[in-house]
Amino acid sequence: MRTVQQLMDMSGRTVLITGATGNLGQHMVETIAELNGNLILVDRPDSNYSILLEKLKIYKCNIECIECDLESDNHRTEMVHKINNLNLPVNVLINNAAFGGTTDLQGWVAPLEGQTIKTWRRAMEVNLTAAFDLSKSLLPKLKKNRNGSIINISSIYGSSSPVHSMYEGTKMGNPAAYSVSKGGLIQLTRWLSTTIAPDVRVNTVSPGGVFRNQPEQFVSKYEERTPLGRMATEEDFKGIIAYLASDMSKYVTGQNINVDGGWTAW
Repeated sequence: MRTVQQLMDMSGRTVLITGATGNLGQHMVETIAELNGNLILVDRPDSNYSILLEKLKIYKCNIECIECDLESDNHRTEMVHKINNLNLPVNVLINNAAFGGTTDLQGWVAPLEGQTIKTWRRAMEVNLTAAFDLSKSLLPKLKKNRNGSIINISSIYGSSSPVHSMYEGTKMGNPAAYSVSKGGLIQLTRWLSTTIAPDVRVNTVSPGGVFRNQPEQFVSKYEERTPLGRMATEEDFKGIIAYLASDMSKYVTGQNINVDGGWTAW
């Protein structure tokens, strides 16, 4: 029987992370590197990988960076072709990239009347369709060793409605397309988990709000409603990524795990 340390060891496994240079993405990358896993870092063209790669120098892991506009199905196809041509394995897929609540898009953070169909479609393509497409396209690699794992990054707003009063007096908001796409990820997880088992496990992580110097009035309202009394930090998600990516969770599939300080307990 393996020890907990052995169950967590990702040596010889490769993890593909989309949105790798983003706030949460960087911490996911560091988590896998700490567990001795190899990495395929995926983000938009012109993303800055240099700071992240500098941090990773202390780890003995293989790293491949691939630029990909996940909004484009052609770009996604080209990325999969590149992975195949390089003969890279993919043991774990983390669908992390997304248009978030603070994304600066026309017709995004606006009253319902101002939210546009064009932006809705763009968000659905990146937040949901890309996750489906990559899960399908990379399935042969994920199934190869019968220990594959897909981790979809959703949100508490994938299963709960936003409290709009918290955003009053700020430029922040929660667009319909964000909540709907994140809710779709949770259901995609359930569907995939029963379809591609037993070779691949599929789970969702639903983060609560992460502190990033939001307006004080928003932070105060958010913390007042959170049982643990604070917003999340990026570090709060390292444990759940280590758990779901490794054999620590080898009998866990089809689950949506809220990492939200108790927000969804009400």
